[in-house]
Amino acid sequence: MKVYETWEGMRNQYANLMVGLGNFDGVHLGHRQLICKMVTAARERKATPAVFTFHPHPLAVLDPEHAPPLLLTPHAKEKIMCRLGVEVLLRVPFTAEFARIGPREFIEEVLFRGLGVKTVFVGYNYTFGYRGEGTPELLKEYSRKYGFEVHVVPPVTVDGQVVSSTLIRSLLLAGEVTKAARFMGYYPFVEGQVVTGDRRGSTLGFPTANLNPEEGLLIPANGVYSVEVEVDGDRFLGVANIGTKPTFNAKNVRPNIEVHLLDFQGDLYGRWILVRFRRRLREERRFASVAELVAQIQKDIHQARMEYGGEQRSYKYK
Repeated sequence: MKVYETWEGMRNQYANLMVGLGNFDGVHLGHRQLICKMVTAARERKATPAVFTFHPHPLAVLDPEHAPPLLLTPHAKEKIMCRLGVEVLLRVPFTAEFARIGPREFIEEVLFRGLGVKTVFVGYNYTFGYRGEGTPELLKEYSRKYGFEVHVVPPVTVDGQVVSSTLIRSLLLAGEVTKAARFMGYYPFVEGQVVTGDRRGSTLGFPTANLNPEEGLLIPANGVYSVEVEVDGDRFLGVANIGTKPTFNAKNVRPNIEVHLLDFQGDLYGRWILVRFRRRLREERRFASVAELVAQIQKDIHQARMEYGGEQRSYKYK
């Protein structure tokens, strides 16, 4: 997949461009329906399937105090889109100047003159241009003038609820990672470099990897989770704690993410890992003593093992 940050010159490179428009945070089931429809249509028509998106989130520029945390980093979003068959990703830096482009100017200067699009796919609630005044209906109106098709993709529902990034964020902030996965199409995850912590886990007999994810990324609610961990292509099962270490009176402003890999031997410091949250086992809480904390950690690990088939199962798998 080729990644661009400007549309200049792209019209000359791609004669038959089919473009999905949107923010696509989380690349959830609704986004996937749009992308898969576009990729299928592109293959049938021998067109190039592309996605036009932004970074950062528009609200991070227009209203920073109310900007939502991201479900995916730009790199993670890029990898998922590539797996779905997207061949071109146009990821435009969202700036105050770009936000002033009106919807009609966007259609004429970006879609028509800049990209020369033949077909556009958008979600049913897609808005664009200055103050979000552009709508799918406006796209259809101008498509007749500029000679491109517009396909509006309906919402996807799960358990009677419309799939949306807003809904998924609310579930993750409540710790409902298993339910969120039903709307996302995959288990929510964070990734980052393992950094040096206070090594308290090792002194308790449960060495942990302290993860340092990117700023602005949504972290699930504080608590203990059963997880899958990817390390250099290998996957392990484990238990993760998200929180502020109340038993030790830690003064953390941002929650720590500590992961204990079941039956793992080795040093993870400095390595890049990916942690998938499968189920919340319990809330984080303060314990009266270290011994009580250790006993609870043992119960957490036992519960995670039983989820995956019992105490004797091998936990490293491809």
